[in-house]
Amino acid sequence: MNAGNDHFVVVLAVHVSAFVLGFQSPARRRTVGKASLCFNVPTSLSEVLQSFSSAVITGGSSGLGQAFIGHARKVHPGLRICNLSRRSPENFSASSELKHIACDLSRMGEVEHAASQVIAWLEGTPRGRVLLINNSGFGAYGRFPEPNLTRQLEMIDVNVRAVVELTGRLLPVLKQRGGAIVTIASTAAFQPTAYAATYGASKAFVLHWSLALNEELRGTGVRALAVCPGPTETAFFRAAGLRDGAVSPALSMTADEVVALTMDALGRGRSQLVTGWKNRAYTFAASKLPKPLAARLAAMVLGRYRRDRVAL
Repeated sequence: MNAGNDHFVVVLAVHVSAFVLGFQSPARRRTVGKASLCFNVPTSLSEVLQSFSSAVITGGSSGLGQAFIGHARKVHPGLRICNLSRRSPENFSASSELKHIACDLSRMGEVEHAASQVIAWLEGTPRGRVLLINNSGFGAYGRFPEPNLTRQLEMIDVNVRAVVELTGRLLPVLKQRGGAIVTIASTAAFQPTAYAATYGASKAFVLHWSLALNEELRGTGVRALAVCPGPTETAFFRAAGLRDGAVSPALSMTADEVVALTMDALGRGRSQLVTGWKNRAYTFAASKLPKPLAARLAAMVLGRYRRDRVAL
């Protein structure tokens, strides 16, 4: 490489290191407020959500899904919400507006059964547009197939198969009533991610799938939005086997911030959202590198981790 290319690779490697490794000072303070936000939030979240009469979400019991439900209940109390996950979200009391369908998305046949219940539920809701949020997903850190092959296959089932199947089974209703499909991908979708190989590949799949789906849906009254968050302050990284403090505080966002940006992008008719300018710079740089080099850089950075021995 010449000097210019060497500099580019070094800068990217440093950025990737910051993205994944980071150093979290014990004295770190994170203030969430107008002064701390470096992006434009939508002027009215309620305007976006109030264009829908019903919402179906997977994985609303924690993380981003829980934040989506919390925002929706604040700004659009009349929105009918149906959650699909193994456990019910906190404070998700039974009412005409809220429904929980217990479902393990990694199990063959459960998505079909849950989708039939969702369709029956939608038939009893007021006519209007439907918002589908494909939020469920998880990762695992380590040399493939760590922690075990069963977990890797479950990841594909939840991150890929369940997304495609649920969307496909609900799509006729969405086309009939109008609506939108939000699918949570990741900044990991933009390059091979050694030591998180299956996770990165699964997110690359849903990103490209959602973008293609959006084009196929033109003129149908349904749109698709792929959301690519960077590190987000949820339990995701712990569940994946990464120790606390592994995420750079300079790049991480809260779940509420990601939700606000998602609703803004949805209101603007976007087909893809990478949250935050630093994550956009990272994904742009990573996507321009030759794939073997990007994979090597990811391996150098992620390979430094000592995998937490947690039950996955």
